[in-house]
Amino acid sequence: MKTYKYAIILHPSSEGGYWISVPSLRGCYSQGSSLTEAIENAKEAIALCIEDLVAHGEPVPEETEHPQAIIVDVAA
Repeated sequence: MKTYKYAIILHPSSEGGYWISVPSLRGCYSQGSSLTEAIENAKEAIALCIEDLVAHGEPVPEETEHPQAIIVDVAA
């Protein structure tokens, strides 16, 4: 079994918890009521996305560079 590494983006939800997107896997989203739950759910969603790609004979994208996010203050 191959191991993949993907960047996930955690978005705070206005209702509490988080929703997650996986930029390298189009259409791969998940959510969770806590940070830990959201990350675990994202791992499951990623595995399912990979299984679906393989089942349909499509290539599985691999990240060779991982995006980084920082927060900056801007006066305008």
